[in-house]
Amino acid sequence: MPFVIKKMFVKQKQRAFVFLIRELGYTQKEAQRFIAKGRLLINGEIMDVSSREIEGEIEFITFEPLSKGLKAHAEYDNFVVFDKPSGMLIHPQNRYTPYSLIDELKAQYGREANIAHRIDQETSGLVLCARDKKSEIDLKMMFQDREMKKKYLAMVHGELKEELTIDAPLLRYDDEKSALVRMVVKVDESGKKSLTYVKPLKYFPEHNTTLVECSPHTGRQHQIRVHLFHVKHPIVGDPVYGQSEEYVVKYLDRELDRETRVKISGAKRLLLHANELEFEFSGKKYNIKSSVDFEKACLENMRIN
Repeated sequence: MPFVIKKMFVKQKQRAFVFLIRELGYTQKEAQRFIAKGRLLINGEIMDVSSREIEGEIEFITFEPLSKGLKAHAEYDNFVVFDKPSGMLIHPQNRYTPYSLIDELKAQYGREANIAHRIDQETSGLVLCARDKKSEIDLKMMFQDREMKKKYLAMVHGELKEELTIDAPLLRYDDEKSALVRMVVKVDESGKKSLTYVKPLKYFPEHNTTLVECSPHTGRQHQIRVHLFHVKHPIVGDPVYGQSEEYVVKYLDRELDRETRVKISGAKRLLLHANELEFEFSGKKYNIKSSVDFEKACLENMRIN
């Protein structure tokens, strides 16, 4: 468990955030953020005012990264790239999450290392990570300014014969009465502009599915999934888009068994893979490709056994 409760003793009365800076080497911003998140306890009670003075015994919930041996796919002076397996979280969902990619990154490259962008838990593939604070800012800005070219592979339902440009604005659901509000995005004219280019690569007549390459120009949440569903070629294995609310709720509540999922969606996992990153950093061009045989992974996950 990467989050552990550490007992500490404050000999001299001082502000809480100052103690964390001196004792654990955090920056002021980090110390104040951790306290605001409720990670400092006094007599078992959360103390979330960073400027309050503390003295005596305290407890601090600290993150101690756990490595399970996942090696970086590519390593450079300022950043590394992991080829994340499907099912692995990027960040812990809460302090009881046993393991996520941030564990591997910080365990191997130190506390300053941080992840520059996100992909969904079930999406496999390339994740770009900075090794220092300055590189983190620069890389995140590249994603924000759309200077990062990304290519995904996806197995979709049906036969797709021609290239598509999907220009459809996306809006996150805002309906408190629906369980779908927890994660579903929809095409809506009042949403944010979203653009995805799709190119068919190979048709599988025995499954009536097509392997496609997707290049998102914008980076909205669930963009590729929603856009492909919008053009009636949902991604194989998607437990949300294209499914009834009953099955979506079962999936979110982790009550959807594997056999039912394959039956309703076509696969045991979401068949979406972050396959390629192309960008320029510090005057040098990079083109990084995944080493995963995604076609093979698709066919394996489309079987029940």
